[in-house]
Amino acid sequence: MSGSDPDPDGRDLSDAAQVARQLLHEEIERVRVGVEEMLDTEPDSVRRELEALRLETRDYVKRKVGKAQKKLKRSLREMDDRADRIERRIDQVEADRQAAEVRIHHGTEQMLDGLLHDVRSIADRLAGVPVRPTAR
Repeated sequence: MSGSDPDPDGRDLSDAAQVARQLLHEEIERVRVGVEEMLDTEPDSVRRELEALRLETRDYVKRKVGKAQKKLKRSLREMDDRADRIERRIDQVEADRQAAEVRIHHGTEQMLDGLLHDVRSIADRLAGVPVRPTAR
């Protein structure tokens, strides 16, 4: 499609775009002139309004930042608390593991002592040695 193809109404598209551009520029110029006139006629009221807007914006941002900081601090506290709970749980599991190792070692030692005693008793009987009293 070239820049001068007609639209369904038969108008030239580039001419329509040119007209739209011109209307847009005229409207922008009209608004610019209106703003300049307003600034010339009431500069103090506009300045006061701008200052009020600045203050409102500053207060709004300050509140939002404060809320975000509080939320972040709360999240950090919660994470610290959770990390502390996890560390305590890890310490407890480690202590339980060590206690289980001691119990297993002690139980194994007692079992081996009993087996040794039984083997000695059997060996003594086979050798014809009088039976020793049990110390269990």
